[in-house]
Order: sequence, then C-alpha cells, then structure tokens
Amino acid sequence: MQSPFRRALPNAITLVRLALAVVFFGLLEAIDRSAPPAEIARLGAWGMGLFATAALSDILDGYLARRWQVVSTFGRLMDPLVDKVLVLGGFIYLASPKFEPIPANAMIGSGIAAWMVVVILLRELLVTGLRSYIESRGIPFPADWSGKLKMFIQSFCVGCCVYVGTRVEPYGWQVFLRDASTWATVVLTVLSSITYIRRAMHVPKETAQRAEATK
Repeated sequence: MQSPFRRALPNAITLVRLALAVVFFGLLEAIDRSAPPAEIARLGAWGMGLFATAALSDILDGYLARRWQVVSTFGRLMDPLVDKVLVLGGFIYLASPKFEPIPANAMIGSGIAAWMVVVILLRELLVTGLRSYIESRGIPFPADWSGKLKMFIQSFCVGCCVYVGTRVEPYGWQVFLRDASTWATVVLTVLSSITYIRRAMHVPKETAQRAEATK
C-alpha cells in the first residue's frame, strides 16, 4: 500500500506548476514597453527562470508517479492540462505587442508571429479532441514520442524567446537559437499532429486485431 505522501506529492507538484504558470504570466504582463531596457531585461530573465522551473517540474511529477506507481485520474487529466496552459499561454504572450521589436532600444522581439500560435492552438485542439473521443471508447491513446519531443522543443522555444525578446542587442548565437527553436516548434507541431491522426485512423483495426488474438 502506497503512503499518503507518495500519492499526494506528484499531484502537488502539478498544482505548484500551475501556480508557477500564473506567476509567469503575471511577470510577462508586468513588462512595460516604456520602462528602461534594463528593467525589461530583468523581468524577462525572471520570467525565463520561472518558466524553466515549471517546465522541468513536469518531468519530476511524472517520474515520481510512475516510479511509485501512484498514477491517478487527477494526474492524468491535470498534468497535460497544466502543460498546455503554460506553453500555450507563453506563446500567446510572445505574439502580443509586449514582445514586438523596439528598434530604439535595439530589442529584436520574440520572433513569434500570430499565425504560428494559431498553428499550435489548432494542433492542440485537434489532438485533444482525438484523444478524448478514442479514450471515451475505452481505448488507451497515450502521448507518443512525437508529442513528447514537440513538448520539449516548445518549452525550450518559449524560454529562449522570452529571454531574447527582452534583451538589448542579444548575441548572434542567442538569436540563432531563438529562430531555430521557433521553426523547429512549427515543423514538429505539424508533424506530430500527422502522427496522431495516423494513429487514430488505425485504432479500430488494431483493436480488432487484439480482440482476435485473445480468442
């Protein structure tokens, strides 16, 4: 029998991550375009640090739940929801006027366009709908390697864009990382949606085959 502490800790970490997401959004909202560049950079650095902490905690709660065998319905529902709130909220802010370039201060902005956020939102809505429909039929439809890789790149992209978007004359390699992670995010978002669609199309066939094999 698992101890109450082990059962509660992974879910507590998930809730802490949600609280960190709220604080992260508050920091981004506090960015004042008319403030001195040093103050904008300071808020950006704190924001990147909070986001990195929240994103890395996602690895911890899942690891503990699996290691201690305390995976719960609450965790299965809340963990991906908090991930989406954190990442999608970050991208929405990055595409907002708060992260537009400021030529007078040599700030190049986040590099995130509104259409990129639309692509990411469409993918998440599509995959969430597919998973909900298939799992409602009693068929497991967990995240695959493409979804996990996509989440990792998206998280790196948000942190990188927040940092570079609030810097004065960022280094060339920082700009390269921002642009590379941004386009990698877009490409992987599209590709991962295709893999989920293909898996969904094969679910009835695979289920029938398993049923035949058990007879």
